[in-house]
Amino acid sequence: MTKKATTSKAAPSKAAPSKAAAKKTAAVKESAAAKKTAAVKESAAAKKTAALKKAAAAKPVVKKPVAKKTAAAKKPLVAEPSTALVRRARRINRELAEVYPYAHPELDFENPFQLVVATVLSAQTTDLRVNQTTPALFAKYPTPEDLAAANPEEVEEILRPTGFFRAKTKSVIGLSKALAEEFGGEVPGRLEDLVRLPGVGRKTAFVVLGNAFGRPGITVDTHFQRLVRRWEWTDETEPDKIEAAVGALFPKSEWTMLSHHVIFHGRRICHARKPACGACPIAPLCPAYGEGETDPEKARKLLKYEKGGYPGQRLNPPQAYLDAGGVPAPPLGAG
Repeated sequence: MTKKATTSKAAPSKAAPSKAAAKKTAAVKESAAAKKTAAVKESAAAKKTAALKKAAAAKPVVKKPVAKKTAAAKKPLVAEPSTALVRRARRINRELAEVYPYAHPELDFENPFQLVVATVLSAQTTDLRVNQTTPALFAKYPTPEDLAAANPEEVEEILRPTGFFRAKTKSVIGLSKALAEEFGGEVPGRLEDLVRLPGVGRKTAFVVLGNAFGRPGITVDTHFQRLVRRWEWTDETEPDKIEAAVGALFPKSEWTMLSHHVIFHGRRICHARKPACGACPIAPLCPAYGEGETDPEKARKLLKYEKGGYPGQRLNPPQAYLDAGGVPAPPLGAG
């Protein structure tokens, strides 16, 4: 009985190692399968990456063409002005039109030729001095052909009072030759033709177009530049950009008279060094009010030309100017 019992107890110990071995074998198989799967995946990924690189290397690189800027895509010279600025600018012009209903070009002329010559001569001097000088010039050389054939020394002597007379002589004789040879002795009525003439820039061209041909233009002289910046119509400093910025504020039909109004005001009240702020009719609209004399009595003493009891610039002014109380300028050498 004892022997059988011992044999029967030993049987389970043989079965136990058999289960552990099975577990170990299963684990080894599972690990091997996992490694194989991972290796397969890694190999597939590597092959795919290699294929992509090979395809990318084989594919030609095509550069996208850079789009050229067209005229429409360029930034406009002048930004769209605000409604408030347009309203204020136009109100100032209306006020000035009431103050200076007789505003006009302050150079004496009887035809386009006289006007273009007088405008060229007005550089670095006053319109008054030009008006006192041109009667003798046009009496001796009434046409472009006459002035083109003139003796430069004789012309210099006539133009001496205007300053820079040698350079001005060269310009007026040169433009007269151009008129005689290229335009049949007639002043052209187009901007692109006028600016080809010696001594004629955009400012001179617009004076001629607006006042001799009735074609709108903005005359950006020193007075105009000063005032439109004081009024904050623009902060530009170059004449062509000022012209564009101010032109955007007004209908084209108003450009010529706008120029006269602004220049008249700049010469008479809104002076460069000491504006007569206390006597200014548009003071409530002016952002620069206070830069000059604000006392009304002292400001009135600063007024120039007819408003201050002095004659204007022209020897032969328009009748509207005379009717408003304006006085003609004296001829050269008078009192």
